[in-house]
Amino acid sequence: MSRHPEIDLRAVKTISIGKRPNKVRIEQFASAPDPSAPIGTFEQFLPDLLAGASLRELLQAWVVARADGRPAIAMLGGHVIKTGVQRPLLSLLDAEAFTAIAMNGAAAIHDFEIALFGQTSEPVEETLGTGQFGLVEETPALMNQAVNEGAKRGLGMGEALGEFLVEADAPNASVSVLARAASMGVPLTVHVAIGTDTLHQHPSFDGAATGLATHRDFRIFTAAIRDLEGGVVLNFGSAVILPEVFLKALSTVRNLGHEASRFVAANFDQIRHYRPEKNILERPLLGGGKGYSFVGPHEIWFPLLAALYLARAPRPGR
Repeated sequence: MSRHPEIDLRAVKTISIGKRPNKVRIEQFASAPDPSAPIGTFEQFLPDLLAGASLRELLQAWVVARADGRPAIAMLGGHVIKTGVQRPLLSLLDAEAFTAIAMNGAAAIHDFEIALFGQTSEPVEETLGTGQFGLVEETPALMNQAVNEGAKRGLGMGEALGEFLVEADAPNASVSVLARAASMGVPLTVHVAIGTDTLHQHPSFDGAATGLATHRDFRIFTAAIRDLEGGVVLNFGSAVILPEVFLKALSTVRNLGHEASRFVAANFDQIRHYRPEKNILERPLLGGGKGYSFVGPHEIWFPLLAALYLARAPRPGR
């Protein structure tokens, strides 16, 4: 017999499971898979729970926002462009699923190289030790030329790079986000922190021109979100730069009196990061709206999202 007192459980009161609140019901379970079903119906086979329910809600909000003429903003980190998802991404752009796109500097570099050379992404470990990392000749020379000349013409960095690729008739322009946005007249902005991109270590780099061009892009991006009320913001793979840019742009439009409080935001990345969670999904939505976080590889998420959105959304012009 223990020396210590024990609680008497015989007086514990119980309730029926039918009266207990339950978060999971059998009606929410996933359907059995149908291998012959079109990929655009994939969400029908997801459980109506957790990420499955969140994905349905996001798709519905996204489709409704565009049908109502509200903004849908895509923000792209560099890794996204390296995963081979350009065609699904461009299919969404062609379908007017996005009203504006923002990139960090790395995304622009990878897209530019793919457009001109059909390849990108050097192995850092193999070139850093010899001091050759980031020091190819063509990419920085051409990109800096495009930005420097574009800045003189009053263009933002994204527009300057996109127009350069179009005018140069880049061999792979058909899979370039920069080129497609320029051709379609969709605002595509590039936001850089000087010293973070390989362009900045090249002799052709002009910090004043890049600063001018990327700040112009900040103003263009801010204008693109000024009517964000009822719209959608999707961040793909930018852990620092674009969440910070978005927060400052959002504060600016609110300061200027624009309605941008209630919208839907989602973050897609391989892991959860502090800034996207705080600066996209939490702080901006304190006044309303809803935020969703999806974890997983971009090379799976982007093709899936494109198929699901395109299956639901009306075609442009209808």
